[in-house]
Amino acid sequence: MKLFLCGDVMLGRGVDQILPHPGDPELRESHVRDARHYVAAAEARNGPIRSPVGHAWPWGSALRVVEEAAPDVRVVNLETSITHDGRFAADKGVHYRMSPSNVDCVRAGRPDVCTLANNHVLDFGRRGLVDTLEALSAAGLRWAGAGRDAAEAHRPALVETPRGRVAVFGCGAESSGIPPSWAATAHRPGVRFLPDLSDRCADELVAEVREHTRPGDVVVVSVHWGSNWQYRVPPEQVRFAHRLVDGGVHVVHGHSSHHPRPIEVHHGRLVLYGCGDFIDDYEGIPGYERYRDDLRLLHFASLTPTGELADLRMVPMQARRMRLHPASPTDTRWLHDTLSRISAGFGTEITLTNGDLHAHHR
Repeated sequence: MKLFLCGDVMLGRGVDQILPHPGDPELRESHVRDARHYVAAAEARNGPIRSPVGHAWPWGSALRVVEEAAPDVRVVNLETSITHDGRFAADKGVHYRMSPSNVDCVRAGRPDVCTLANNHVLDFGRRGLVDTLEALSAAGLRWAGAGRDAAEAHRPALVETPRGRVAVFGCGAESSGIPPSWAATAHRPGVRFLPDLSDRCADELVAEVREHTRPGDVVVVSVHWGSNWQYRVPPEQVRFAHRLVDGGVHVVHGHSSHHPRPIEVHHGRLVLYGCGDFIDDYEGIPGYERYRDDLRLLHFASLTPTGELADLRMVPMQARRMRLHPASPTDTRWLHDTLSRISAGFGTEITLTNGDLHAHHR
């Protein structure tokens, strides 16, 4: 079984503005009131973007790489509300919204599952979330981690493949910026919210996995957690991930940080503590250059029939003009050295072969 996993796909704000059907550019950020500001910042950094671009533009060279890798299942964290609703969530400083008319940009990546338990999917309230679910359904796309009620938010997305079935569960923690009030309830739309990373919460999630899966399923838990700018993984995240794996989860797919975080192979199973951003409009935003958040990774995890990691291949990309391009050899080496350094404490070795990175347990 081969899985394609990536980090945050943020198609709102500036990205939405360069697509064929841009929505309302209004923002209510402390210093930015128009989403086109982020387009101008990207152009100032890397050159003009001749908008409108096609729906496949933001994915760039990544589409060819994914097609050639031929994964059985593709999982992305879609971190954008798809709505025309103009009611900004009052408890948020940054809001992401893309026009439903641009949903073909999501489809261009051909995801099998979009995980939605993140800190931007309710940026335009519960109406905006329902609009998002309806837009994805109309586009023929599955999701996990959010729903019109708690039962839907807690259910996995199930993907049948010639090699077996994959069950993807989505959940998110407050540490990623998800307000507790966004939790789905029996009578309220919302996300699959983790109130904490305690053993009790991990065991509840494992119980849900066992309820919704059958022997032979490959189980992926996609979790939005942690700070944006930090390589250190808090002990509670490590313990939570280990408890999931020990409870039968095959892959822990972590995201939220704007850059890749450590990789671990725990008892033979893959834990990605943070995949980093994948598509966004951050290109012209200064302040965190030392993390090289312009560099992105495509993760291809090949699993054995029993769910252990056989190989993790990572293909480096760079965002320029709001589009993904192959990373240079110098940038690839930087990613290799950084991932090697931050993953060493987890017993993970990163190798560089023919321009790709591979992770192995020592």
